[in-house]
Amino acid sequence: MFRRVAIVGGGAAGATLLSELLERPVAQPLHLDWYTAGATPGRGVAYSTRSKLHLLNVRAASMGMFASRPTGFLEYMQKQDPSISGTDFLPRCWYGDYLEAETASALRRAKERGHDVRVVPYAVEAVVPENDGVTLFQGESTTRVEAAVLALGSLAPRPLPGVGDAAIASGRYVTMPWQFIASAKPDIKQHHVLVVGLGLTAVDILLELADKWPNARFTAISRHGGLPESHQSSASLPYEDCAELVETMCDAPDIRTWMHLLRDSVTHVDDWRSVIDCLRPHTSSLWQALPRAERARFLRHARWMWERARHRMAPHVAQSINVLEQSGRLRRLRGHIHGVALTDSGVQMTFLPKGETTEQTLDADIIIQSTGLETDVRRTSHGLLQQLMTNGHVRSDPFGLGIEATPDGRLLHDGKAWPRFFAIGSLLRGTLWESTAMPEIRQQARQLADRILAD
Repeated sequence: MFRRVAIVGGGAAGATLLSELLERPVAQPLHLDWYTAGATPGRGVAYSTRSKLHLLNVRAASMGMFASRPTGFLEYMQKQDPSISGTDFLPRCWYGDYLEAETASALRRAKERGHDVRVVPYAVEAVVPENDGVTLFQGESTTRVEAAVLALGSLAPRPLPGVGDAAIASGRYVTMPWQFIASAKPDIKQHHVLVVGLGLTAVDILLELADKWPNARFTAISRHGGLPESHQSSASLPYEDCAELVETMCDAPDIRTWMHLLRDSVTHVDDWRSVIDCLRPHTSSLWQALPRAERARFLRHARWMWERARHRMAPHVAQSINVLEQSGRLRRLRGHIHGVALTDSGVQMTFLPKGETTEQTLDADIIIQSTGLETDVRRTSHGLLQQLMTNGHVRSDPFGLGIEATPDGRLLHDGKAWPRFFAIGSLLRGTLWESTAMPEIRQQARQLADRILAD
């Protein structure tokens, strides 16, 4: 059992692990240091939004913080509004309130039970893992713990290749969309906004700015030009042949075979979503079964299709985006971006439309980059991860999907796993693939708490 533990990262993953540790009955008090880097404990980037236009893309009944209480969020919300249903897609800001409330409750109970919990509102600057413990450096302070966990969430996005320094310095090319839309003021000017990417973050950007800037028009560009699919208003019935499908996929870990199996399966159901959803509990084991070459093939050819089908919009969100398109305020393009330059009147993007050989240009007042989750530690500006990589304490996933680790979260170095140095959440994407949503994070937190507190 590790009694002195450090958790590095103040978002949902760190809060869930902290709360799991404090929920357990233990023979001796715990000493926990939680480094939140100044963020509101529990909310992180994912749930820091205050806009009610930004909805969860998972139904309320499945968003509990604890694996033992998956309906915890629904119960919390129904105390405030009994009319809320488990099938509702609720605002992410409400979920952030729930995480804050659960975390505060866990900290109060910890004090009553004699645990020593330090919430440190600063970032850890360096970590030195060893076989018998982990040392953390923060400012002039040095702390030695028995085990440490990285719960850093997604990394700060880097500008795309070809984006000019002048465009970035001008503020007209935005790489941190959440900060930008949170600070954007209502404006009636006829802005032209160019959004790079068409995932769920892009959808939130479009909804928020369309509301604040009623006369703005939007162009969204991505390699394939497709929006995320939409959830049905009501939940689908479970796919009856899921066990057989998963077994067949495990027997043939080949992307082409899997695509054929999935296409065949969806032709025999009323709603294709039931097939995709049935795979969710098995996705990590399926990913681990894929040889490296097949993982590479998936990332090159099938990832965009999986992301669209797996990470879907709430029905109300899909309707709002459709209204934007039908009214002419939003158009979608397919293409590869070649460069962005600052102009006298704004910014100009050079891109190659899909299927064409001649470059085109797009002029905009502002360009917002929204190209998905950033987990590539090889090129990150994150100081702690740079230190860990430079000193050889951790190593990158070969596809830039985070840090190499064992399936139970132990970080790897020189082909071996550190016995007391772990990660949770998005940095494990290369190992587990599904590692960013609350249903997966809470399961990781439960298993990691079991390991940390095991005799």
